Amino acid sequence: MKLLALASIILFMAVIVTSSAFAQQAGIKRTELQRHDLVVPGREVVQVRIDFDPGAAFGRHSHPGEEIIYVIEGSFEYEVEGKPPVTLKAGEVLFIPAGTIHAAKNVGSSNAAELATYIVEKKKPLVVMVK
Repeated sequence: MKLLALASIILFMAVIVTSSAFAQQAGIKRTELQRHDLVVPGREVVQVRIDFDPGAAFGRHSHPGEEIIYVIEGSFEYEVEGKPPVTLKAGEVLFIPAGTIHAAKNVGSSNAAELATYIVEKKKPLVVMVK
């Protein structure tokens, strides 16, 4: 019983640390647009607009589900584990499999924005940072 309580506290703290790291990244603004349960038990979809200042980068991380990216404006360089870096501009898309480590950087001279759609397991941190 004590072990279960300790595990719950650790998970709760991991969610707080991970979520705040994602939300407070300098030069990056996240706007959650929608979040809904899916018909698949334990899964949800989360849609977020993410704006990056010129040169802003979000470090290596993963998600507990798939991420579908649509570049709204500007240009990004994405590093996806096991693949060469790719640069995408407005109108282009990228699919990142569940649990895959990746990073993103605005490589343009103006704002860059993406629409990120996550199909993830509920009650897990949306973002897990990797050292």
